[in-house]
Amino acid sequence: MANVKVYNMKGEEVGNIDLSDKVFGVKYNEPLIHQAVVTYLCNQRQGTKSTLTRTEVRGGGAKPWRQKGTGRARQGSIRAPQWTKGGVVFAPKSRDFSKSMNKTAKRGAFLSALSKKLADGELIVVDGVKVTAPKTKEMEAFRKALKLEKKAVLVMDEPNADVILAARNIQTLSTVSVSEVNTYEVVSNSVVVLTKGSVKKLEEAYANEEVNS
Repeated sequence: MANVKVYNMKGEEVGNIDLSDKVFGVKYNEPLIHQAVVTYLCNQRQGTKSTLTRTEVRGGGAKPWRQKGTGRARQGSIRAPQWTKGGVVFAPKSRDFSKSMNKTAKRGAFLSALSKKLADGELIVVDGVKVTAPKTKEMEAFRKALKLEKKAVLVMDEPNADVILAARNIQTLSTVSVSEVNTYEVVSNSVVVLTKGSVKKLEEAYANEEVNS
């Protein structure tokens, strides 16, 4: 069981917390993490692009001129790909890019990614995050106090509208609730900041479940 320091919004050490090995001590599994990230990104794709082939373009049913004797190249339709307003060769069509991943594998990837962050010293625990008003300067002060120079994600135990608004103009700091955090959010950020409340909820959700690592 790992014991890590807990900080306040001023970057001051205010205590310690024990992190369950069942959540933060899972064996690193890079292929599983890769699968989870690919699945997530594929499921974000809309796949709605579509253009018309020559059979779908309106018009062009008649041969534009006779086959021989005009001195011009033979043509069968003014909607062939070489014509302006003609169809598109190998036109892209709408398709479903979504992938699925079973619950056990998804959970294992997420916990493996969290554990890797802790092992690499890229996981910070804070006692809580509150702002007096949805002002960017308060979250910027928080970012500087914790020395979050690289891209970081703040995982909150409960969505806080003021915190979300205060952080949205900071390019290197994003916010997400613990119920929505996923493997992609963990690995795409250099630092993961957890509130004590989110740590508790993660351990309640995952510590009692068996994870194949």
